[in-house]
Amino acid sequence: MSEFPPTQQTPSGFEDRPLYRDARQPAEARVQDLLARMTLEEKAAQMQCVWNEKATTLVDADGRFDPDKARAAFADGHGLGQVGRPSDAGGGLGARRQAELTNAIQRFFLEHSRLGIPVIFHEECLHGQAAPEGTSFPQPIALGATFDPDLVEALYAMTAREARARGAHQALTPVVDVARDPRWGRVEETFGEDPYLVARLGVAAVRGFQGDGAFRDKTRLIATLKHFAAHGQPEGGMNCGPVNVSERELREVFLMPFKRAIQEAGAISVMASYNEIDGVPSHANRWLLRDVLRGEWGFDGFVVSDYYAIWELHDRPDTHGHHVAADKKEACALAVRAGVNIELPEPDCYRHLVELVRAGVLDEAMLDELVAPMLLWKFRLGLFDDPYVDPEEAERVVRSEAHRALARRAAEEAITLLKNDGPVLPLDPARLRRVAVIGPNAHRSLLGGYSGRPLHDVSVLDGIRARVGETVEVLYHEGCTITVGGSWNDDEVVLGDPEEDRRLIAEAVAVAEQADVIVLAIGGNEQTSREAWARNHMGDRARLDLVGRQQELVEAMVATGKPVVVLLFGGRPLAIGPVVDAVPAVCVCWYLGQETGHAVAGVLFGDVNPGGKLPISFPRSVGHLPVFYNHKPSARRGYLFDEATPLFPFGFGLSYTTFALSNVRLDPDAIPPDGSTRLYVDVTNTGSRAGTEVVQLYIRDRVSSVTRPVKELRGFARVTLDPGERTTVRFDITPEHLAFYDIHMEYVVEPGDFLLMVGTSSRDADLQHVTLRVV
Repeated sequence: MSEFPPTQQTPSGFEDRPLYRDARQPAEARVQDLLARMTLEEKAAQMQCVWNEKATTLVDADGRFDPDKARAAFADGHGLGQVGRPSDAGGGLGARRQAELTNAIQRFFLEHSRLGIPVIFHEECLHGQAAPEGTSFPQPIALGATFDPDLVEALYAMTAREARARGAHQALTPVVDVARDPRWGRVEETFGEDPYLVARLGVAAVRGFQGDGAFRDKTRLIATLKHFAAHGQPEGGMNCGPVNVSERELREVFLMPFKRAIQEAGAISVMASYNEIDGVPSHANRWLLRDVLRGEWGFDGFVVSDYYAIWELHDRPDTHGHHVAADKKEACALAVRAGVNIELPEPDCYRHLVELVRAGVLDEAMLDELVAPMLLWKFRLGLFDDPYVDPEEAERVVRSEAHRALARRAAEEAITLLKNDGPVLPLDPARLRRVAVIGPNAHRSLLGGYSGRPLHDVSVLDGIRARVGETVEVLYHEGCTITVGGSWNDDEVVLGDPEEDRRLIAEAVAVAEQADVIVLAIGGNEQTSREAWARNHMGDRARLDLVGRQQELVEAMVATGKPVVVLLFGGRPLAIGPVVDAVPAVCVCWYLGQETGHAVAGVLFGDVNPGGKLPISFPRSVGHLPVFYNHKPSARRGYLFDEATPLFPFGFGLSYTTFALSNVRLDPDAIPPDGSTRLYVDVTNTGSRAGTEVVQLYIRDRVSSVTRPVKELRGFARVTLDPGERTTVRFDITPEHLAFYDIHMEYVVEPGDFLLMVGTSSRDADLQHVTLRVV
């Protein structure tokens, strides 16, 4: 609390007009003044939230504010810290109605709590606000494929504008987990397997959400980095499983994106993770949340719990328990001591805060320390002074054509071409009479997890029909099922009936035989890769092959003798070797958001030249895991009867044109440990179409005091060139590109030779080398 100036008082007590209500005063002074006026109960209330309990405490069945419920639930006047996801009240609210609801709830707490402390409204904004009418853009794993920080920043700035207009103040986004196990169902929520790529896109996302952090207007909101930490490599690929990594690997791989997003972009909030590291669950990890996050990195924002995770320090029967707390009271004490500022999503373990302070288990000063930064950002957001939003403006913003265009551009950039023999692509409508669009993902919503209900949602089939119009006949058949229904929210996952699927395949063959080319949309759906949040709601997999009879469908389509273009959708890499061997063209689409069909059609027919790159390696099988590219030198030695290489490596992606890299040079080629240099490479479009290449820089320390990865991404640049055009790309190389934690766990640059590799993917065959000497 020492960072706040003392409260201004008169000899007879507090001044007539409370300092904290004076907008002219510094926010820090207002916090100190307000804290000094707060009771223990009011401080505890600021550390609690309601989400599903809105239905019994704040809103009616239609999602409208219910003043009678509110007065009964909050009669004590202590207030509340946050309200979770007002957009899902009453089954889901559009922009205007959400803005009206947040205004009403905010007015209630300002007028009916003793000190008039406003609430923060948080929303899920993984790839657009997960709410009715929110603009839905590609999942983060697809954004990783763009290698485009400027695009990512623009997308999250767009979402910030939409969510803030509706009354939200905090996004539980971005996910900056490094995904190192494709079995894990939350891969789609991440930017991929590489910490440098995740860091660059994570920084961009935070800047999009928060801007400069001044919140001078109502177009930005608080970003929440999650899940802190190491959530992306759980044991067995099972969500929330233990993470078994050394401190060195923890710092260099999993913590690095968080550190960059905090120190470079000023991320204001962090969400602790469900998992444990070295036996200590993150919500009870004082070393992680206090020593590293606050002490080493200087983080002065606030930590939110993941939903129900403090309860899990004890035992949560429907999912798991860590059993480091005997009951919810002890779980509360552990989380407070670790530094968790607020419990989400409902009042649960933190209901015991007052009791634990009065019993002497916790000091009230601990609560002061945790409440202060949350109050600070309520002041800085302007919630004490100008908390309301304009419902008409909210409705206008979500209907922006510019937002729709940006979502489409992101979808186009994300599509990644993995194979194009012939070349089959792009398709020429002038040479086609009929196109058969086949597959279980051909005519369905493909948004992925944490999605809302956007105003527009274009399927692959609809997009292709819109593109070709009346000039080409478009035929359609589902082909087979992946799962029955396939909703992300449904707990039970029901596989299709084999006999029914084979009947559908036979019908699809009859349709496909009439066409000149087959566009086959297969892969996963929102049930086969998703967050496993309970024992009855699974999403992690022990296998990575195609679910159901999809491989049979592929083989049946190939047997027609028609050219087959596969569009692979889903949230994780799959072991698609048999598919790749059988068909001439494969595009990875991940989940592309509301403009899926338009983006896919643009790539298929050559209006858009694909330029996506894989943000995560594709394995040959589950037995090949782990398959991430930045492995240690003694790994990947080989298998009996099989290759150890990935099916497709990190950073890989083809184009409808070709590029040549040449004249790689350093200036200078020798530097001191604290010095910098520049790498230059000439890039030429050697094909016949304009296109975009992602030039990638990897670095390896040749000899080091501890083992280092065989290569690590340390720079990338998107380059768009016309046919025959050439440009020079420059990479600045500073100590941070070369440093690591040495044998003494000191972060240093060691003298010696560094191999610098530049090319078009992480694959050795795609890289050219130069050597940098550090002397």
